Amino acid sequence: MLYHVQCFAGLGELIGQAVATVEAHGSTISVAELKGIMAVRYPHAAQAILRAFMAVNQQYAADDHMIVPQDELALIPPVSGGDGTSAVSAETGARSNDDRFVLMYNSIAVEAVSSAVAHPDHGAALLFIGTTREHTNGKRTIQLDYEAYVPMALKMLQSIGEEIAARWPGTLTAITHRLGTVPVGEASVVIAVSSPHRASCYDASRYAIERLKQRVPIWKKEIWEDGSKWVGHQLGAELWNPMTEPYQPK
Repeated sequence: MLYHVQCFAGLGELIGQAVATVEAHGSTISVAELKGIMAVRYPHAAQAILRAFMAVNQQYAADDHMIVPQDELALIPPVSGGDGTSAVSAETGARSNDDRFVLMYNSIAVEAVSSAVAHPDHGAALLFIGTTREHTNGKRTIQLDYEAYVPMALKMLQSIGEEIAARWPGTLTAITHRLGTVPVGEASVVIAVSSPHRASCYDASRYAIERLKQRVPIWKKEIWEDGSKWVGHQLGAELWNPMTEPYQPK
């Protein structure tokens, strides 16, 4: 049986293709078994393959999850970063039906994100704006390039909004993330949160950005004057786990 696996954020370059077609015996196989077959087939990329998480039908799956050839499969390296050169980049964005969660390739209109959470009964509203900074660890950044597994990323953004609404009832969330090239000084992500009271608003805003970095399949490449690099998750690839419990505000 043939299994087709999308590879993101440098994995495609390591294995030499954006979609790996893997042959395995039987009509079903576990995630761990499929990753093991890929690691043997692509020994130079084995470490990255085994460290990555598998998404099955746009949901993160445990190693013991059973898959079939008809499943939509994607190998997800640490979100917010990776190794190598971008392999997959769909030049189309996406948005939720209520326009509160958006992936886009043009500049973000901050006012539009803010207005998406406006509510007459909410006494607090916060905006978080993440921008491209010029200097990082002594290097001068020219621009950032963002790549995403777009359909899954949109679902994950919506799930963050649902988690926030469950944890802080009445709180509204809107998130817009830019893809493609983001020059210095321009916004890559804008998060708007509104709630009846300010304490919930502060906690929910912090939760949103931390959860985004943990789970949403968006990768960032820093372009410097003398080179470039995919930036890995802040916890490091060894500790990154999108299936663990989210950040807990104190």
